[in-house]
Amino acid sequence: MNIIKRSGEEVEFDITKIISAVNKANKEVISQDRLSIGQIQKIANNVEDICHKAIRAMSVEEIQDAVENQIMQEQAFQVARVYITYRYKRQLVRQSNTTDSQIITIIESQNEEAKQENSNKNPLLASTQRDYMAGEVSKDITKRFLLPKEVWDAHENGLIHFHDADYFAQHIHNCCLVNLDDMLQNGTMISETKIDRPNSFSVACIVSSQIIAQVASSQYGGQSVSAYHLSKFVAASRSKFRREVKEEFKAAGITANEAQINHVAEERVKKDIDKGVQTIQYQVVTLMTTNGQAPFITLFLYLDEAPKGQERDDLAMVIRSVLNQRILGVKNEAGTYITPAFPKLIYVLDEDNITQDSPYWDLTCLAAECTAKRMVPDYISAKVMRNLKQGNVYTCMGCRSFLTVYENKQGNYQFYGRFNQGVCTINLVDIACSSEGDFEQFWKIFDERLELCYKALMARHNRLMGTKSDIAPILWQYGALARLKKGETIDSLLMDGYSTISLGYAGLYECVYYMTGKSHTDPSATPFAIEVMQYLNDACTKWKAKENISFSVYGTPLESTTYKFAKCLQKRFGIIKGVTDKNYITNSYHVHVTEKIDAFLKLEFEALFQRLSPGGAISYVEVPDMKDNIPAVLAVMQHIYNHIMYAELNTKSDYCSLCGYDKEIMITTDGHGKLVWECPNCGNRDQNTMSVARRTCGYIGTQYWNQGRTQEIKERVLHL
Repeated sequence: MNIIKRSGEEVEFDITKIISAVNKANKEVISQDRLSIGQIQKIANNVEDICHKAIRAMSVEEIQDAVENQIMQEQAFQVARVYITYRYKRQLVRQSNTTDSQIITIIESQNEEAKQENSNKNPLLASTQRDYMAGEVSKDITKRFLLPKEVWDAHENGLIHFHDADYFAQHIHNCCLVNLDDMLQNGTMISETKIDRPNSFSVACIVSSQIIAQVASSQYGGQSVSAYHLSKFVAASRSKFRREVKEEFKAAGITANEAQINHVAEERVKKDIDKGVQTIQYQVVTLMTTNGQAPFITLFLYLDEAPKGQERDDLAMVIRSVLNQRILGVKNEAGTYITPAFPKLIYVLDEDNITQDSPYWDLTCLAAECTAKRMVPDYISAKVMRNLKQGNVYTCMGCRSFLTVYENKQGNYQFYGRFNQGVCTINLVDIACSSEGDFEQFWKIFDERLELCYKALMARHNRLMGTKSDIAPILWQYGALARLKKGETIDSLLMDGYSTISLGYAGLYECVYYMTGKSHTDPSATPFAIEVMQYLNDACTKWKAKENISFSVYGTPLESTTYKFAKCLQKRFGIIKGVTDKNYITNSYHVHVTEKIDAFLKLEFEALFQRLSPGGAISYVEVPDMKDNIPAVLAVMQHIYNHIMYAELNTKSDYCSLCGYDKEIMITTDGHGKLVWECPNCGNRDQNTMSVARRTCGYIGTQYWNQGRTQEIKERVLHL
């Protein structure tokens, strides 16, 4: 049985420390007010029992609360007073320096919260530790100076979550759609070096890899780029190779007609495409950004971005190469091909690739094979998206954050070059529990919590106001997001709907279950769930009208926060069956992971809520190993096309280096109740000698997860 220290370090429970602490307080009072040795042992035993019954590792603060309660139950009020006073004095000392102990545990790789905060960041690396250390300083400054006290207190208590507080001190934003087209076609600057328009596809990919790394180091969220912006350079490669082949034939004295020259040139074009795509793949997974991880990059694969004819066929060749190379995977240290986390791929389903008689059906079959083996791509339905986004089809920024539809001054819809300012998430479960089931109180508390979110989001917006373009030239001066002048502020890009700011939400299932006693999939409870979602949207509409900022409802991808929220709920309300009895709460609107539901019905049901999450959301279906059942994958993809805007299949992609096992690695418990990963073939539990890839919150995680998220993964039921 483990506990979590204030520093975040997870250590084994030690009953002697409780006995020692109570003894110290006991000695401070007169003899007639003291506890007996038996009473002290009883207090310690009761606290140990409380920790055993908890379904998670309890914090030191919670254990000390329990000690206080047990002393009071023994009616040793003078001892309790001394114990409480000592705690208060120690708290004052800690408040005088809130970061030192956290930073030391990060450096020594002892901070469990940091180690499992991001499933794609290796906490043992110096670059990651440096980022976490800076983050601790930023959070301390944010807590003490930058955020209203009521907002930070709400964040600490799990009423809301103020995302990315570790980056808030800086004037940087969340995620974006990189205007790669502008940067490649018109040139850019990277590290004070002028980059001209590339003369081939492979060179365009090299330049793009550098752009991706620079953008990732200038913000804290995900980014997306379009494969079409790259495929435009296939024509340049083709022209170059045709000239070269013609000159080579002439120099060799070979007579060749145009068809023969074009045939040879086209073979070189294909090789150039493979070379460029391989560059993107390997650069992305091997580059290390300043925040200690590979760039969180999404590659958008949408055939209809390119006009019909040669340009679309060129894009199809690029997509084919992307999928083939992802199916192959990347080699690990042992030389075994494994599944990389990035780039995340999004494949758009449309009329020209969705049925067997479609011209690009072969690409869709390849995408299905890739999903079965490597967990990507994810899928956007062009048909559904056009209905929801005023006829537009475009990618999210990273894993799920979608821009609102925006018309620029020229009257054209614009998506590339735009970004998200940040996120604050509301804990719907806490609202329900705080209301004690009283609907009138529920809506009253809802309003109070929304006001906290509004203050938090305005703090984010105001933190960015006045930011000068010089802070990140690659973003604001050289085309990724804008072409502003030196010294010019980004203020105009924060207003009028150009960028978005997100009101996230979590735990709709548990919220509805507490208030109605039923899952939100129950027809009698669904209307209430819809009403809650509409309430969020109405708040954003009101704020947008007031501030001229594009507030939008966002289905939050909780990673470490799902565990934090669960712990806070248990601390505030105890264990409530079906509501707070897990070490996690449900992401956004999702059907609970333990609820048995057919894959096709799940997608249709969740589509109702995806419509009410215009700022971003993704649905999934949990499936077994699908490598030998590609027709079933295709059937799910076709269902996505007809029913929901954005969805994925949660497959598995694991490998044990000790025995070569390449099927699903399982989750079990160690001797202390802690969840661990174990190879079912050889029993290996060493995370350093196995590769486990799982969908975490719409993207692939590969560095393992905290206990709350691990429990959620373990309890997922199959939908197919």
